[in-house]
Amino acid sequence: MTRERTVQLVLHYDGAEFAGWQRQPAQRTVQGVLEDALARLCRGPVPALGAGRTDAGVHARGQAVGIRVPVKWEGASLRRALNALLPRDVWVAAAHDMRSEFHARYDATARRYSYYVGTDDLAYSPFRRRWEWPVHHSLDRARLDEAAAAIRGEHRFLAFAVRGTAPPTDQHRCTIQHAEWRDRPGGLVFEIEANRFLHHMVRFLVGTMIDIAAGQRPPDSLSVLLAAADNQNTSPPAPANALCLDAVRYPRHLYLTAE
Repeated sequence: MTRERTVQLVLHYDGAEFAGWQRQPAQRTVQGVLEDALARLCRGPVPALGAGRTDAGVHARGQAVGIRVPVKWEGASLRRALNALLPRDVWVAAAHDMRSEFHARYDATARRYSYYVGTDDLAYSPFRRRWEWPVHHSLDRARLDEAAAAIRGEHRFLAFAVRGTAPPTDQHRCTIQHAEWRDRPGGLVFEIEANRFLHHMVRFLVGTMIDIAAGQRPPDSLSVLLAAADNQNTSPPAPANALCLDAVRYPRHLYLTAE
């Protein structure tokens, strides 16, 4: 029997030319190109399990991926070999040796995302709008801060998820550990970290918060929606291209090498 080692890959990718993370027939996906590269190196199929399934157009600079490869593939050499094979819009930033029981999805204790909003005229430049959402409305900064504060802590986010994407028994409860809007040159960035996220959750939240700050929704909309039984009155989700998965957190005892 071939001995194997368990490795966590940390991926950066530009999601613009991908139909999301998950492998799909006849479509280019991040999982697909990664598994193709792994198969070439390991001379056979190597499943790559991501910490989350980013949607089409969503970017990452901290997607965690669990793989099992022949023991000869030490982390540093595996990283170099993969980066020599992967396309230019995917890059392995790190490779950590993990305990054999490591599971990229179920062992994650938190995930962190950022969403970029452009508020100046240059946000419409093709060099920026690939990674930002240009918003031409005047935004009330204080309302954005109030909206971010309203979602911190544990809540039921049924109004901020795509219907039918979670099991019927799921209560849609998430604990938001960090939520903050920050000013940056040319616009704003929304940072959020939670123990779990629902499908389209960050994009629904951002779309609703921007509508509140633009005066298109009442200031108490988020509190009302957190008590709602469906997503019928939620604002449309913000565009996917301005969302980035920044980091996935795991318990330290799962690492065999230093983080």
